[in-house]
Parts: sequence; structure tokens; C-alpha cells
Amino acid sequence: MRPQPSEPAADLVLLGGRIETIDPGRPRVAALAVKDGRIAALGTDPEMRSWIGPRTRVIDLRGRTVAPGFGDAHVHTVSSGLERLRCDLSDLRGLDRYLEAAVRYAAAHPDEPWIVGGGWSMADFPGGIPSAADLDRVIPDRPIYLESRDGHTAWVNTRGLEVAGITSTTVDLVGGRIERDADGRPVGALQENACALVSDRFPPPTTDQLLEALRIGQRTLHEVGVTHWQEANVGTDEEDIAFPTLAGRGELTGRVVGALGWDEMRGPEQVPELVERRTRTTAPRYAPTSVKFFADGVIESMTAAMLGPYLDLAGHPTAERGTSILEPAAFGEAVAAVDAAGFQTHIHAIGDRAVRESLDAIEVARRRNGPSRNRPHIAHLQLIHPDDIGRFCELEVAANAQALWAVLEDQMELLTIPLLGPERSRLQYPFASLLRTGARLVMGSDWSVSTCDPLAQIDVAVNRISEEHRGQKPPFVPEERISLEAALEAFTRGSAWVNRLDDVVGSIEVGKMADLAVLDRDLFDRGAGEIADSRVVATFIDGVAVFERPELEG
Repeated sequence: MRPQPSEPAADLVLLGGRIETIDPGRPRVAALAVKDGRIAALGTDPEMRSWIGPRTRVIDLRGRTVAPGFGDAHVHTVSSGLERLRCDLSDLRGLDRYLEAAVRYAAAHPDEPWIVGGGWSMADFPGGIPSAADLDRVIPDRPIYLESRDGHTAWVNTRGLEVAGITSTTVDLVGGRIERDADGRPVGALQENACALVSDRFPPPTTDQLLEALRIGQRTLHEVGVTHWQEANVGTDEEDIAFPTLAGRGELTGRVVGALGWDEMRGPEQVPELVERRTRTTAPRYAPTSVKFFADGVIESMTAAMLGPYLDLAGHPTAERGTSILEPAAFGEAVAAVDAAGFQTHIHAIGDRAVRESLDAIEVARRRNGPSRNRPHIAHLQLIHPDDIGRFCELEVAANAQALWAVLEDQMELLTIPLLGPERSRLQYPFASLLRTGARLVMGSDWSVSTCDPLAQIDVAVNRISEEHRGQKPPFVPEERISLEAALEAFTRGSAWVNRLDDVVGSIEVGKMADLAVLDRDLFDRGAGEIADSRVVATFIDGVAVFERPELEG
């Protein structure tokens, strides 16, 4: 394809690569041209050379892969950035290292009234439950609040419990639990909604802190090729300010959909407030058009909602089946109300009962409101009953997968599998089964619960083995592995679809915006190394590099 004589040359030309377009009509080309922020032409090297002018930036890819800019369908950019600014435990493992980090942070921030942070792993504590006594040994006089890596459990010292007024007589909140010893005394771990008993007591982050957290989060996503994402729980006025403020300053380079948090303690009367927030905070590159629901908690704390009982350590059924955060009838009413208001439904569901109740609620909305273009999606989907897998396609609900978790690792082996038993454990993360039934598979990271690097997550979706355990452990439920092509599509076209951006990004087609991720190798050449070993060397948005490494043109 050659430019017309009256047209200026391209702004950017990429040559000599493996350009995975994710367009079924033309899945692969060698070169492309970008003009005015859009894909102007696709084809061979000789065809694209005709687009080169004196000011065109020309990059020889030398056989490397180019993909559409990755989309993250479920990520916590602001809180992940805040974690970097606070007491960050996310890169550490083990009680001693957690305590050392807390002591270092306390010494470096002597004037902060609270020590706040997170990122610890449940697998580092017996039964996944940390103790206030450990924190008391090193910092007894300042309140400490540290969230687990998955954000569903808080580790608090005795001073923090005292400031929050939590005692043996404190009643558990609806949808939450205070972990207690045999005598009923709080041990220093809070589950789900009970975390708010403490988190409501420390000062919220300032607007400046939130803006810096968003900058950190956005920069980190661009470094791994992510160009658009869904912010999975925009729940505070401060976060409402952060996105439009950064957008107004021209600093929001990513394309962002905000999922406004649903207050489980209230009902559909809050929908007008959500509509007002949507109207007030919409800004260039930021659309708060989704609503985030929690259907349950997590398996490891037995707060995920299950159809069958959890098991005890001896493998015997218990009386515990987890917690449905919303009663099913109220859940259906809520989803129908936000759907009628034009919002997308975004649901956290881990257990098989939570998944079923989420699908039931979306079905209520379908019956009441008729077909819609709101594109509901259910995230995490750790356990789906086989009877419910086909319902994703039937109800046109996207399956939003966090692939990095589908492996045998400490938390899975020590906490999850014993609670589920072998039969249910083999039903976890059924990516291939969903695709076989025609479901739309999309992917997100849930960063900072896990890495935000799409390539690491794609590797697990394809192999079902973690990078650190390769060659040491077998694939986890290997029959649920999917192809590299399917995983790549889920992180590009799939996530663009769920973010309602598929008309402008998600595939490399003439006329679409030039959002691109350039990798350091041919991703499909297994002789070049494992998928997770590859890395992004450049990220382009609207044809402009928002991140690049020196080796891009070296």
C-alpha cells in the first residue's frame, strides 16, 4: 500500500518483524506504517518503505514480535502505586523479612502516625493467618496495618486493634470476620469487610500521593506493554479526583475504564450517585463506565462462596461454605439496576457458588432489561461448576481470567488444595473449557496481587507452570492449557472488547490507533526461550513511544 502523492510520509515505520495483528482476516505481516497516530498501512518491507520520508522514524525489528498494546481487564493501578510509596512487602517472602521491612519503614518515616502497607503472602503463615504478636515484638507503640497480597486479609498489631476498638466483644461485620483465638480474643488478622474496622481509622492518602501513585502505576504498566486497562475498584473520592486530574494535565497516556465500587451495605438507591460520579469524572482517556461487585472472598480464608463444604486438614467436610457478600435476590436487583443505567457489570467471584450467583444476577438483568451492549464480565473464576461453564457464552458474559494463579505453588499446595480436596481442585481455572464452549476469554493481572507483566501470565496460561518451578513441578491441570495464540488474543482483542475499546485498539488494523508492544524476540520461536523470558522493549500509544529500551534500535 503506497501513500497518495498528496499525502505526507508516515511518522513511524516498523520493518522486518513478526507483526501479530490479532486480525483473523490478516493475522500476520512483516511491516507497518503509522501516520497521525493510526495504523496507515500493513504489508511487506518493500511496500512499507514507500511510506518513508525524511522525518519518518524507521525501526528495523530484526525478526522481533510486535503485538497490539496489551490490555489489562482487571488491575489496581492506584493502590499498586500506593504500595510502592508505603511499606511494600510485595517482593519479599517470610516473616523475618516482613518484620525487617516494617522496622526499616518505621525508622524512615518517624512522623507518620500509622505504618500502612501490604504485599505479604498467606502461605508464609500457618493456615494463612498472621499474628499481632509478631508485629508487637518489633513495633509495639505505633499502629500497623498491612494488607495481604490479595487484599482480602489485614495484618494488624495490638496497638492497631486498640486504636480501632477491636476486642473480644466486637461483633463481626456483615461480609467480614475477625480471626480469634480459642478464647475469642482477636489474633491480629481481619478478613474482608472486617478490614474496614481498622482502615477507616488511619488518614486517607492525599491527592498528591494518589496522583504520584497513578503515575507510578501507569509507568509500570507501560514498561510491560500495557496501553489500556480497567481500574478494578475506584472506590474513593480521592481516586475519582486522581484520574480526571492527571487526564486534565495531559499525563494520562493509557486508555482507562474505571469500575466504580458498589457499596454492599446499600441497595439500588446508590445508582443515581454512581451516575453522577460517571458524569462528573469522565475525562479524556478515562471513562468510569463499569461498576465493581464482590460476590465473595477467597478460598484460603474460607470466605469464597462454595456450593459444597470446605474440608478440614484431615480431609473431612466442615460446616463452612463461605460467604455470599450479596444475598442472591438483592444481587440480581443490584446488577439489573446498574445495567439499566448503562453501566458494565464487573464481578469478583472466586468460589463456584459465587460464580453461579453472579451468572444468575446477570441473567436477571438480561430478563428485565433485554439485550444490552454493556458487556458484563466476571473476574478470577477460580472454581466454576461444570454445569455453569456453558452459561458464559449463553449469557454473553466475558470470562476475566488472572492466569498467573493457575499453577502449583506454596499457597495452592499448602492452603487451597487441602480446603478443596483433589476432585474440586482439578476444576480450578478452566480456561480451555471456557473456550471450547464459545466463551469470550479476557485477561487481567489483578496487580499488585500478582505481576502486571502480561508475558508472564500468558506463559502460565499456555504451560500451567510458574517460571520459578519450571522443571520442578508438573503442570497444574494440564488439560486446561490454551494456545499461545488464544492467550495473546485474550490479552489484546479480548481485553479491548471488555473495555469497549475494540473499535480503536486490540488488533493491528488499518485505521485503528497505533497502540503497539514491541517484544525482544520472536515470541513464537521456542528456541528463543520461554515466553516469560521475553520482555517488552518498546510501547507505543497513538504511534508515540511511552516507553522504550536502548536495545530497541541497538
